[in-house]
Amino acid sequence: MKQYLITFRSITFAQKGEWAMKRAGIPCVLGRTPRDMEARGCGYCLKVRAEAAPQALNALKTAGAPYRKLYFSREEGGWEEAVL
Repeated sequence: MKQYLITFRSITFAQKGEWAMKRAGIPCVLGRTPRDMEARGCGYCLKVRAEAAPQALNALKTAGAPYRKLYFSREEGGWEEAVL
């Protein structure tokens, strides 16, 4: 199952994003960003299904929840940064 990982600078922004997505009816999972993906070593992320990614980004924009980067899951494993 293809997923997207949306990274945030802080737990506050991630929680704001989680709230916005839940309010929009978009399922997501809040967690820590994997260390190898965060240069600064501190970060949180939301995982969403691939088909929900466009709606999720729109919900974040509407709620004013700035995200850092967007990644997608590769078929062979791991994550790759998505360029929008």
